Parts: sequence; C-alpha cells; structure tokens
Amino acid sequence: MNPLLVPTWLTATRNRPLLVVGPSLGTSAADLWGTCAQSLASRFSVLAWDLPGHAGTPVGESFDLADIAAAVVAMVDAVAPKERRFGYAGDSVGGAVGLQLLLDAPARVSAAVLLSTGARIGDESGWLARAETVRIHGTAAVVAGSLERWFSATTLADRPELVRSFATTLRAVDGEGYAQVCEALAVFDVRSRLAAVGSPVLAVAGAEDVATPVESLAAIADGVAAGRLVILEGVAHLPPVEAPAVVSDLLHDHLTTVNAI
Repeated sequence: MNPLLVPTWLTATRNRPLLVVGPSLGTSAADLWGTCAQSLASRFSVLAWDLPGHAGTPVGESFDLADIAAAVVAMVDAVAPKERRFGYAGDSVGGAVGLQLLLDAPARVSAAVLLSTGARIGDESGWLARAETVRIHGTAAVVAGSLERWFSATTLADRPELVRSFATTLRAVDGEGYAQVCEALAVFDVRSRLAAVGSPVLAVAGAEDVATPVESLAAIADGVAAGRLVILEGVAHLPPVEAPAVVSDLLHDHLTTVNAI
C-alpha cells in the first residue's frame, strides 16, 4: 500500500534543480525546513512532504518505509514530472525514508543529506509501546519526551516560542497516523544494505542527539559507498531548526560540489 502524500512547495523557482525534503516524526516539513528552504531558494526549488496524519496528510492503511519512499517518488512524478533526478534531505524518519529511496530508486536520487537518523532507529518494543500509548492517549502523551529529544538544553531554555510551536504541532498530529509511523519504524532495518547505496551521502549528526546519536550517523557515512559525516555541536535531533544556517550551507555545498544536480 502506497500512502497518499500531500506535497508542499516551500520554494518554487523556474529552472532550479529540485530538492525534496522530508520530516521528523511529529513535525510538519514546512516548520522543520521552512527557514532552510528560504536560504536555498536562489539555488533550488524545495518540495516538502508530510507523514500520514501530519499537517493535513490523510491517514490510510498501515505501511512501511518502502511504501513511503515509493509515495515520495509518485509525488514527485505528479507535481514535477520533468524531474527524473532530485536531491533529497530528510531528518529522523525523513532520513530513513531517504535511505530507502537510495536503495529502491537509486536512479532518481542524485545525492542525499541525511540528518539525525539511522539505518535502524531505536528498537521494536519501544516503537510498539509508543504506538500503543498514542492510540490510547493521543499525541499529547508524548509531547514532553519528544521536546527533550528534539531540542538541546540551550534551545529549550532560550527559544521558548519555538519549542511551544513544535509542541502545538505535535498535539495536532492524528494519533493513528503517528502510531502507524511508529510501527513502520519498528520494522525498519537496512543496516545490511548500506553498501548498496551509491549516491553521495552526507550524514549530519547533532552532538546532543540522544535519539539518533553520532554513532548512528557515523555508521551510515561509513557504510555507504560515498559517505561523509558532519557533527554539529550544541544541536540535538532537529538540526534544520536549531542550526538552519549551517544546515543550509551543508546542503548547498553537498548537492552542488558533487555535481549531483
């Protein structure tokens, strides 16, 4: 089953290469990537997608991340049919979908920036427990823990409006959609397939990220054919929000220096 993804153009400039960006669980891609997209507007057309149950994307049947990856390709074909190849950037589950894209549609992804993610994220029992929690109590039950994972201690203390905004977005996420993503992450594991990834990959780790620590991103950089690791100090699980200028520069340099798009 391929979910129906709702596309959002964050920037759309004629004759600019296409960059597709994907979200973290519980966020909207526009909130996560909006600042970076504006910084990249002179170089790319930036197309975002959201997870089922997030930011108006409908909830359907259960799915795995291969289904989401196929839906991303179908979305690009629907809204940008001339774009046979595109750059990709994704955070957390969005990064995991990026790995799936690199494996399942290698001819379509020219290069990727994968942030705060892993070839395997967490463990099955933890994801299934969280899915059960949100089905019973809604996403409000996971707000406090999510904020602690998403943001560094400095961001939590110094940027309360940002933190409140992301908390509000998470509370609005459909519990069933959130649970389905948890179940997809519970079975996601492409560690044994990393060597098959041939496109250039930049893996970006937040030094304060406890959900997907530096080791998780290092394993991606070391495991793919052409990988590089960057560690961002003072950053946790959402680098595009905590360090948008640095992330924008990293995306620009990686996607253009490799002459990928």
